[in-house]
Amino acid sequence: MSQGFSPERRPRGAAFIIAAGLAGLAVLLLLDAAGLKQDGGYAGVGPGDVPRIIAYGLLVLAVLTALSGWKGNLPKPPRQAPAPVLWILGGLVGQLVLLHVVGFVISGALLFGMTARGFGQRPLWKAVAVGLVLGFVIYGVFDQLLKLNLPAGPLERLIFRG
Repeated sequence: MSQGFSPERRPRGAAFIIAAGLAGLAVLLLLDAAGLKQDGGYAGVGPGDVPRIIAYGLLVLAVLTALSGWKGNLPKPPRQAPAPVLWILGGLVGQLVLLHVVGFVISGALLFGMTARGFGQRPLWKAVAVGLVLGFVIYGVFDQLLKLNLPAGPLERLIFRG
């Protein structure tokens, strides 16, 4: 036995919950793909084909996960630490709330900084500074080169429209 595997062989409930989630996501993708116009053109590939392929892959993963859970040969799950997850969720909520208030760059920098903090990067201000630089580059590429609008805040208006 390897170090991460438990010697007991009994079904694990978490595997069945994960398998059900994968199967549910696959069903949603298949339902969504069924509503797309299937106009393959000369190549025979339409807009619903890629979601179907992904859905079938998710169904295969769901079956394999359920089988592994039934056999009970899954590694023992490690002890979970809630703090990193809370940092990342806080960053996501922060970006969602601040995106249209302060713009893409600042909200993206906060998300980047809090996610990096969740992964153990310290201090937070360095990660936010890196996020600001990346945010400006990404905003510049999308806004100036690709002509796709991202939510603009005061910094974006100052630098890119000033």
